[in-house]
Amino acid sequence: MDTGEGRVGTVPFEGRVPDGLAAIRLETERLVLRVPRVEDFERYADMFARDELRSIGGPLVRGDAWRRFLQMPGAWMLQGFAMFSLIEKTTGQWVGLAGPWQPDGWPGTEVGYSLHPDAWGKGYATEACTAAMDFAFDVLGWREVVHTIARTNAGSQSVARRLGSINRGPVTLPPPLDTVDADLWGQTRAQWQARRSSAAVS
Repeated sequence: MDTGEGRVGTVPFEGRVPDGLAAIRLETERLVLRVPRVEDFERYADMFARDELRSIGGPLVRGDAWRRFLQMPGAWMLQGFAMFSLIEKTTGQWVGLAGPWQPDGWPGTEVGYSLHPDAWGKGYATEACTAAMDFAFDVLGWREVVHTIARTNAGSQSVARRLGSINRGPVTLPPPLDTVDADLWGQTRAQWQARRSSAAVS
């Protein structure tokens, strides 16, 4: 008898991350950053169903959310990097995504971020992206990091400013996102390292 265990909707899964990827883990004061797992999907789907979400490409119905959710584990497997799931240490709750991201045709080496609305206003995006940008520069060897941000997304723009990134102007994303009014924010590795050194001294 099929009890339905090991399924999300009607999609079967194994419920585990391959051993090599499972070892990839970053920690900040309040968050664990790890490779996405299937148990993250319910919160992910809820996040992308919210009308108030201003992430590029959202909101999404559940089926579309599932297909988008699979992008990150797939990118980890094939490219060796992608966004991390963000797990709140005190509760164990999934609160969003942040990390390196460069799909085909993308305008640069991005560190992106999307947080569940109930995690907004806590500084989690800046905290997670700081760790993710260290990872991108120190581990992946990237020379710059960019953020593609919709012009209506004032919250993400504020995060980019806190990270020290500068608005470089309008950017055209690959289809089907080419109709989104977005700007490209970014900074070089040297700029990031100088900022991190200055913060350590102060």
